[in-house]
Amino acid sequence: MTRVLNETGPDAGVAWHHGDPLREQRRLEAGEATVDLSHRPVFTVSGPDRLTWLHALTSQAFEGLAPGQHTTAFILDPNGRIEHVFGGVDDGETFWAHTEPGHLDGLLAWLRRMVFASRVELEDRSATHAMVIAAGGPRVVARDELDAVLGDVRAGTWASEAVRIAAGQPRVFLDTDEKTIPNEVAMPEGDRLGAGVHLHKGCYRGQETVARVHTLGRPPRRLTLLLLDGSEERLPEVGADVLADGRVVGRMGTSAIHHELGAIGLALVKRNTPVDLPLEVEGIAAAQEVLVDPEVGLHVRPRLR
Repeated sequence: MTRVLNETGPDAGVAWHHGDPLREQRRLEAGEATVDLSHRPVFTVSGPDRLTWLHALTSQAFEGLAPGQHTTAFILDPNGRIEHVFGGVDDGETFWAHTEPGHLDGLLAWLRRMVFASRVELEDRSATHAMVIAAGGPRVVARDELDAVLGDVRAGTWASEAVRIAAGQPRVFLDTDEKTIPNEVAMPEGDRLGAGVHLHKGCYRGQETVARVHTLGRPPRRLTLLLLDGSEERLPEVGADVLADGRVVGRMGTSAIHHELGAIGLALVKRNTPVDLPLEVEGIAAAQEVLVDPEVGLHVRPRLR
């Protein structure tokens, strides 16, 4: 099987593609392909208090989490900015979690400071377990079973990133910066704000900002999908300035070549940037496709009356 590795960046060390990245995207979207994400750190939270403890600390609702149900959570600073992110699955006795490469030490250090008298134990499992996308969703598996779980139909991170970007799903630390609040990267839907925030759970650090911006409907910036000019035959760098009429209006996040949409990317732009205004990133022209509506308050406020 052809395998071309990511040599640099946060996904270095795992397959970028297996010879046909556009076909791999189609197979991944159909739930037929697996993706090796074994470079992502894995850790566990065990003990009888693990779910109530995580519920109290994070933006997500963990109480009543069913075994096998994948969930995502943020740890926010007192001003509601995203400091840490992790996702995972509880098996009835242990919560198996994964986070972004390079960010495990800081996350575990913060969590360990919060244990106090709670009956929980935290352990780095990266040496023995690995994350994959299989059967259409993320899983944590034993490393000695990794090759068998991945099987013969595989996709690389080119495919998984292109599918993620096309779906408007931001990747924390790449599509966000140190100022990002959850309201900037997701629209409210029912009791959820994207994948990482439950709007109707108890108090947690940073909740006041999330609730206030949700109620007023005025996040400072908004996530947008950029349809990039593919004739440039290159993609912009993460963190590049997004320009409108020569003025900086935002920050570029991740980008990829999608099998249907062509060159695409995610960017955070100022909320008041007109949605039909052409943009430019590193000399590449871009059109906007709205992900977070600049008038999100018009969707929220009527439900609060």
